[in-house]
Amino acid sequence: MKLAYPYTATPQQPSGYFVQFVDFEEGITEGETLEEAAFNAAEVLSGVLAYRIDHEQAVPVPSAAEGRPLASPSAAVQSSLLLREARGDRPMSELARTLQTSWAAAQRLEDPHHWPSLKQLDRAARVLGKRLVLSLE
Repeated sequence: MKLAYPYTATPQQPSGYFVQFVDFEEGITEGETLEEAAFNAAEVLSGVLAYRIDHEQAVPVPSAAEGRPLASPSAAVQSSLLLREARGDRPMSELARTLQTSWAAAQRLEDPHHWPSLKQLDRAARVLGKRLVLSLE
């Protein structure tokens, strides 16, 4: 699953771009150039998603791009969301038991402010019947 959310970048007068996410009304930012607007969009997206995770709010599935630019959250936020999705309704205690670790250590894997190692992510993915795939963009 790729976590890339569409946004609009509307030109502003006299210069710059206003950015708003399609899936998050609170996801707004701006930038002087399209490149700066795209960078700021990824930063805001990471913040919005981390806030929603921290406060146990719903995180929508990304809408279709429909020709709009896309932003992806930080690696820590992405890994948190992807592991939550893969775990589904399985209790955290079951994941911890299967990973042969503590409940707290298993829970940190889904914390957007924690940076799990690739080894930890790979092991968790395998336990959840998934495969860790990396890409650089």
